[in-house]
Amino acid sequence: MVAKTLVFYWVSYFWNTFRAYLFMIKNLIFLLVAFGGLAFAKAQETPTPKPVSKDSIVKSVEQYFYVDGDSLSAIELDKVLLIQDLNFDSRYERIRYLILKRKVEKVWPYAKLAAERLTVLDKRLASLETTNQKKKYSKMVEDYIEDEFKEKLKKFSKSEGQILIKLIHRQTGNTAYDLLKRLRSGWSAFWFDKTASVFDMSLKEEYRPETVVDDFYVEDILLNSIIDDKLEDQKPAIEFDYFAARAHWKTYEKELPANYDSIQLAARAKRIQEYNEKKARKAKRKN
Repeated sequence: MVAKTLVFYWVSYFWNTFRAYLFMIKNLIFLLVAFGGLAFAKAQETPTPKPVSKDSIVKSVEQYFYVDGDSLSAIELDKVLLIQDLNFDSRYERIRYLILKRKVEKVWPYAKLAAERLTVLDKRLASLETTNQKKKYSKMVEDYIEDEFKEKLKKFSKSEGQILIKLIHRQTGNTAYDLLKRLRSGWSAFWFDKTASVFDMSLKEEYRPETVVDDFYVEDILLNSIIDDKLEDQKPAIEFDYFAARAHWKTYEKELPANYDSIQLAARAKRIQEYNEKKARKAKRKN
């Protein structure tokens, strides 16, 4: 009887903790998306990537060069970053990269929108005189926007939430923890961070592509997707060196042990098998 009680207690504890984690992710996005100052405008649509021209001409004072007696006018073009595709030696690392690509392309519009809304929020709140006005404004906008994004954000997986936390730091210059502390309270930020730690993540995580391989993969995916017009560009709020990050990745790949792929691919196959078995059991229970 005691054993059953303990099992029931721990199952209930972890289930409630997981629900709190999901609420944490949703709550953070609601704060960033909702506080954009557009509560009184049209209902917002899900952010979708828009094509961005990479070779638009910048108007400037005309300059002329003389070549073989003929005058030629000069024009100034936007800077274009040219990068080579990553050449993976590790099959497992390439699989990880491709999985990340799908998730980054899903999450990026929300991180970008969060940065835009945070800028508008700061300007709008600065124009309000009293703390009570700011609280009422924030609550009104949050309630308005929640209905627009609630169902979409609930479908984010744990790993997509982790990527979003990283990208929010990239685009705002603030960790998710700092934003929660600023927009809600220090206690809320502390509680949400402790909840997240149960799932092996932290709201204090920063985006560090120069030293963290997964972050470099995210950065490479972003740059290539922007160059290919799959995602809309937005300047990061933090500074980092892409090419230094790429050099670090090359060193990382060279130092992988000889049996790295065989071990990781076997572990991945096992995870897939366990997932399929769990899915089958779930379907069987429904029938």
